[in-house]
Amino acid sequence: MTHDVLRQAPLFSGLDDDSAGALEDSMTAATLGRGEVLFNEGDEGNQLYVVTDGKIKLGRTSADGRENLLAILGPGQMFGELSFFDPGPRSATATAVTDVELMSLGHDALSPVLADHADVALALLHQLAGRLRRTNEVVGDLVFSDVPGRVAKALLDLAGRFGRQADDGIHVNHDLTQEELAQLVGASRETVNKALADFASRGWMRLEPRSVVILDFERLQRRAR
Repeated sequence: MTHDVLRQAPLFSGLDDDSAGALEDSMTAATLGRGEVLFNEGDEGNQLYVVTDGKIKLGRTSADGRENLLAILGPGQMFGELSFFDPGPRSATATAVTDVELMSLGHDALSPVLADHADVALALLHQLAGRLRRTNEVVGDLVFSDVPGRVAKALLDLAGRFGRQADDGIHVNHDLTQEELAQLVGASRETVNKALADFASRGWMRLEPRSVVILDFERLQRRAR
């Protein structure tokens, strides 16, 4: 299972089986318990990570202690690659949302791969470009979208990555607390809870502990626009 999930990461794009196998052999396994910090914002780092099981969050903390979540990542997703192109302090804190299994790769192991396989470098740059695009979208949403719209959009994004279709709707086990969900959309917990309660009262979703069941995908999608 770890092997199959690992090969989904952009890191392995463009590699033949022999090269991919050699790269995989250079990686180191790691595990985190729920709430455990992998690295902190400002730490030095020269490793990238691929999530093979569980969920991890990337967040930043303001000077007054407020936290903003930049991303929630799950199996097959990668983070920490910025250090390969722009060495310097970590730009976010990585914390386990659930029990997490990871594979890590150091700079010394990846550098020869980037030199020999241009497709891998392009795949990593494509991921960085995608992250920049998502950051721009988040900034735009904070300016132009209200909190219910941002909540709806966040839930749809989580559904696309972690949702499971069932007879009664799309089950989205996001594993986030109400406070974490609020940090993800850049709003207060009270405002986000009010939006969730409104969606539930309209019959668009059912609220469950650390998860939701989306009952009316189209209406939620329209609210997210």
